[in-house]
Amino acid sequence: MEVNPSNTTDSVNRLMQEFAKLPGIGPKSAQRLTYYLLRTQKEQVMALAEAIMSLKNSTRLCSCCYNIADSELCPICRNDKRDKTSICVVEQPQDILALEHSGIYKGLYHVLHGAISPTDGIGINDIKIEELIGRLKDSEISEVILATNPTLEGEQTAMYLNKMIIPLGIRVTRLARGLPFGTELEYADDITLTRALEGRQELK
Repeated sequence: MEVNPSNTTDSVNRLMQEFAKLPGIGPKSAQRLTYYLLRTQKEQVMALAEAIMSLKNSTRLCSCCYNIADSELCPICRNDKRDKTSICVVEQPQDILALEHSGIYKGLYHVLHGAISPTDGIGINDIKIEELIGRLKDSEISEVILATNPTLEGEQTAMYLNKMIIPLGIRVTRLARGLPFGTELEYADDITLTRALEGRQELK
């Protein structure tokens, strides 16, 4: 549903239209956000605008795990205290935030930036699978935890990765079924994620 442009100025309508494009923001929320910013001090609005521009201009992908970074490596890959023998494979960077919030996992990550989905035209070459296999070869990694979403696409991706990793002699595990099928990792609560990690099962 588009924001109704009637009875609004061009600048107000434009901002409402842009807000309405954001995930989870409907026309009513777009209207509330726009009029909130109209009432807000100019300095606060400028700070928000600068933060958005900084997000686009200063962030990049980590050259190792493909998480969001502001330098060559992300903070997790730079952290010498992380367990270098395990990699948790996720679909998107926001999935890392969910797992880190649970506080149980202390290893490294690899972000695929998607999942295999033939119906959407996403194949194995469209996500960071080759990069993952490259990391695993001649490395000290002893376990790969497949934390793709419990969806059809996530399961297809996990099955393919398992087939590719097993020949490397690395243990492959999958998050336990505490996660309801069809949900996304980033929306799971801490207790569910903790149980899913603790109860992860080895794939054959």
